Amino acid sequence: MSTHSQASLRIYQQSDHPVEVRLDAERDTVWLTQAQMAELFDVKPQNITMHLKNVYADGELVEEATCKDFLQVQQEGQREVKRKRKHYSLDAVISVGYRVSSARATRFRIWATRILREHLTQGWTLNRQRFEENGRELEAAMALVRKTTGNPALDTTRGRGLVDIVTRYAQTFLLLQRYDEGLLTEPKAAGRWRVADHGE
Repeated sequence: MSTHSQASLRIYQQSDHPVEVRLDAERDTVWLTQAQMAELFDVKPQNITMHLKNVYADGELVEEATCKDFLQVQQEGQREVKRKRKHYSLDAVISVGYRVSSARATRFRIWATRILREHLTQGWTLNRQRFEENGRELEAAMALVRKTTGNPALDTTRGRGLVDIVTRYAQTFLLLQRYDEGLLTEPKAAGRWRVADHGE
């Protein structure tokens, strides 16, 4: 059983219903409860239960590999209550999404198919939101660098801080530039981008 310590990540968002999910970087997956899946696909939790039972009964997935208990802590009045909640991996979410019949499930299938096609044809999938946020962060860091270098009272300590900022954001800047030039290639397993050599 795991605790609720994994990072939260928005994996899929419809215009009116963002879905926050639990990211498990060690297993390269995300985890949703049955209630979250019901909200995602706009159906009753009982429908999710039925589809999960069928997914496992049909041998499409192995329950032990795609279902995990997480300990959730919540306040109920004056007392702190700990409960185990079943969470299901991305594989289970996708399997259920292809079985559910609802307008939201249809939009999810369209989205999942587009992402899969993009990954298969390009060899990678880009998280555009995260990429744009990194770009804005880089712009803010560069503005700070410009402001600091124009300060006549720049001393050794501030200079080191400035070098630290530039060093931290140099990789992001390189990635943004290479993205603009179309030179990004498939990321390595560690989740980092590789810059293409023109000879490749």
